Amino acid sequence: MLLPDYLHEDVMLNPETRKFPEFSVVKLMNTVFEPTQGCKVCILTDFDEPQKWMKGFAFLENEEFSVQRKAYEEFYEAFKNGAMEELGMTGGEMYAYYCTHGSNLDLRDEVFDVEGNQLSLDKDIYSNYDIVLCISTWSATAPLTAKCKEFGFRGATMHGMNDVILSSGLAVDYNEVSADAEKIRLAMTKADSIEIDFTLEDGRVLTAWLGLGQQEAQKSHGLCKGKTPDVANLPAGEIYYVPEDANGEFPMKYEDGTLGVLTVKDRNIIKSTLIEGDQATIDAHNERLKDDPMTGTLGELGFGTQVLPVSGQDIQDEKVLGTCHLATGRDDHLGGDIVPEMFKKHENSTHDDILFAPHKTPNFDISEVRMKRGDQEEVIIQHFRPSAYIMNALTK
Repeated sequence: MLLPDYLHEDVMLNPETRKFPEFSVVKLMNTVFEPTQGCKVCILTDFDEPQKWMKGFAFLENEEFSVQRKAYEEFYEAFKNGAMEELGMTGGEMYAYYCTHGSNLDLRDEVFDVEGNQLSLDKDIYSNYDIVLCISTWSATAPLTAKCKEFGFRGATMHGMNDVILSSGLAVDYNEVSADAEKIRLAMTKADSIEIDFTLEDGRVLTAWLGLGQQEAQKSHGLCKGKTPDVANLPAGEIYYVPEDANGEFPMKYEDGTLGVLTVKDRNIIKSTLIEGDQATIDAHNERLKDDPMTGTLGELGFGTQVLPVSGQDIQDEKVLGTCHLATGRDDHLGGDIVPEMFKKHENSTHDDILFAPHKTPNFDISEVRMKRGDQEEVIIQHFRPSAYIMNALTK
């Protein structure tokens, strides 16, 4: 089988050279949500002051709200200018809810329409729409996944949307994305364990071991077809596991640039140790772990399956083939056992990705990722590149 153009070595070495079709909201909706005929759709977005900024689309006058502007221009306006008719859909309204300031925190029920009226997410949105698109600052995948099962809608979360994401990660054919993700999923499913070697600038090698218990690997592949309630996280393109156990060490680059080593025991991060940067950042993390240990529980191990350019937003960049990520916190939306009620404080019940990628963590290298599955041992990644085993799986 011939590899598609985007899997050729020269493109994989320089994903920015990959040619993408022009973004089309009709194509995206048709592909992800087939069938769309007869469905009622709406758009959700977030603000600290949702009534103020949603009323009369006041946010369009403020350059600070770039994600919300993309939601308006690329989805709301497109829907009103013929896309809904072409898709056979109704609705198209846009609403705003209170910003959560945390990844995957539960949403407040209050929501506001363009006239400034206060409505209820449960009573007025989830109950009345077939498809809910959440284009927001913070990810809402976990709470919407729970709500879709309760109310029966389908949806997609697209937080952090920008021009790069629109022109690449949302312009792809999600049937192809799904097919590639499934090939890699089959190559890695039912693994006993994964080992990740991280090489630091000083030559030190840290190893993290994750026990997976031969579980079925899952995929985030972007398709939400049929009428079964579900929420797609877009851009999609990864396979993932919910770790059953974890031990060892891995590096962490904090938002302020501080580098630390995280020590993991029995699936929990128990401490952070400074490599370089601000000791106060390390101390603050250790205090958080001491105060609410659930914040250090590993809830996900994921591997990207797409060839995409760097967008500056983890929602796309964690989907890049050759990268991997861990996540701490709630994982109930992934089929895991960590739920918000297990945290000391509601604001701690986030799902926080830790992405390992050349642009994000240039201070260390993923020198090797190894999978053990029964008697089979395979290299999965070397130096942020997919191994021959993974590339062979993609040709099947």
